[in-house]
Amino acid sequence: MSNATKTALEASLKNLLLHKKIDKITISDLTSDCGISRMAFYYHFKDIYDLVEWVCIEDGKRALQGKKTYDTWQEGMLQVFEAVLENKPFIQNVYHSISREKIENYLYRLTFNLISDVVEEKCVGTRLTQEDKAFIAEFYKFGFVGIMLGWIERGMKDDYHELVERMSITLHGNITNSIYNFAQNNCSHEGK
Repeated sequence: MSNATKTALEASLKNLLLHKKIDKITISDLTSDCGISRMAFYYHFKDIYDLVEWVCIEDGKRALQGKKTYDTWQEGMLQVFEAVLENKPFIQNVYHSISREKIENYLYRLTFNLISDVVEEKCVGTRLTQEDKAFIAEFYKFGFVGIMLGWIERGMKDDYHELVERMSITLHGNITNSIYNFAQNNCSHEGK
């Protein structure tokens, strides 16, 4: 029942955002639209922005499901772009109504999870420290998020397939090279 309530609230929020800005939507609007009580809303979320964050995270999880390996990360990124585009009114409204920082933080978490899984996969058999792995994932996370935010800012008009292809060309072999070079650097420091 709890997931059904959250899903109903998600659908209502996305529906209401087609007609109103997020800062004009009330809890009463949401609960009336999906036929639940205010108490049920507050059982799951502390406010509308908490619901927005949950929706973003759930959409991201669905988009990346099974696409967090070196061989499938491009598909995962395409699916993230597709999920954002499918929810364009929601994303645009949230992007222009909530602080850019909140959108960035959501995208940072989403892409960090994708990239850190790729880095972990490519690090098998190395003695790379967790700190080095996190640094590599953080570095690429900022690039991915910057590309995505620029695309959203431009109204999502650019061909996202081309953007992902360009990211792929730019990254091809670079994650592996980063891991190798960090591992080599760590080995040379151990010998001293």
